[in-house]
Amino acid sequence: MIPPAKPILGEEERAAVDRVIASGMVAQGPEVAAFEQEFADQVVGGRRCVAVNSGTSGQHLGLLAAGVSAGDEVIVPSFTFAATANTVALTGATPVFVDIEPDYFCLDPRAVEAAITERTRGIMPVHLYGHPANMTALADIAGKHGLEIYEDAAQAHAATWQGQPVGTFGIFAMFSLYPTKNMTSIEGGMVACDDEIARVVRLLRNQGMEKQYENEVVGLNNRMTDVHAAVGRVQLTKLKGWTETRQRNAAFLDANLANVVVPPVAEGATHVYHQYTIRVDGDRDRFRQALADEHGVGSGVYYPIPNHRLPSFRRELDLPETERAAREVISLPVHPSLSPADLDQIVHAVNTVAKAGA
Repeated sequence: MIPPAKPILGEEERAAVDRVIASGMVAQGPEVAAFEQEFADQVVGGRRCVAVNSGTSGQHLGLLAAGVSAGDEVIVPSFTFAATANTVALTGATPVFVDIEPDYFCLDPRAVEAAITERTRGIMPVHLYGHPANMTALADIAGKHGLEIYEDAAQAHAATWQGQPVGTFGIFAMFSLYPTKNMTSIEGGMVACDDEIARVVRLLRNQGMEKQYENEVVGLNNRMTDVHAAVGRVQLTKLKGWTETRQRNAAFLDANLANVVVPPVAEGATHVYHQYTIRVDGDRDRFRQALADEHGVGSGVYYPIPNHRLPSFRRELDLPETERAAREVISLPVHPSLSPADLDQIVHAVNTVAKAGA
């Protein structure tokens, strides 16, 4: 079975962990500081970065540092992982769900503008599957209405919009370092942000203190360990090569798949293919089952239930593109571990099942 995702962890990562364990300094320390600087330099053009213990923590702390609180509204897509809306709700604010563009699975700027009220504090675009949201249009809307932008870049390490790295458009951005992301620290997250936001995130991740026992605010324990940071530093050195491999794999699939809708890329966008997501007509679940059972090709559905229909957020909303995507999407393997034979197998499987009508 070709898996839909596959973390790549080898001897270099093991050696980095052993080095940290042998040092006796395993909590947040010099490895974390080095990882923050290296990530800043290589991914977000030198913007300040703060490492935390998960992407969700990073998004939550970024919102808290930005002052988002009860009474505020933050506009978010419904077609994404629930953590996006969860982090808004955890501040006491209200996530306002709007529809996505039909082609790129990211926030529809027209839907965003229509949802703005006097309580709207900010807009949270998700660069879903590694494709950047339309940051030109969203920035124009934010500027027109005096709103902030908070980027969910969990899946978009090294993606760009009109030549500018994602993670540099909002007052903060979050990158996830979960095992299946384009790079990992086993668990972790990175917040890229302005200096004043960075200081508050550093306080919040460490019980509200920069200096030991000098607690300035009520904080949490969301620190990254040096063990995790050491893994992340090794992975960061491989990110460029892995991204290029993902893009080559995606180009091969684009050129050879038939009778399905392959993922388009917007003009001026750099897609980093955290997921390679196609659309299929008809019975999506039967399609996936046939890929697995008859051809040994794994796949994923991200995401089958829109956030606005989850029990935690249930609302009666008319979001047709969100609902259509939730019915039609299948993410195929695109990860750097795929061999040429694997890619041929994926193409043969998809084309055979699509031709047969699943």
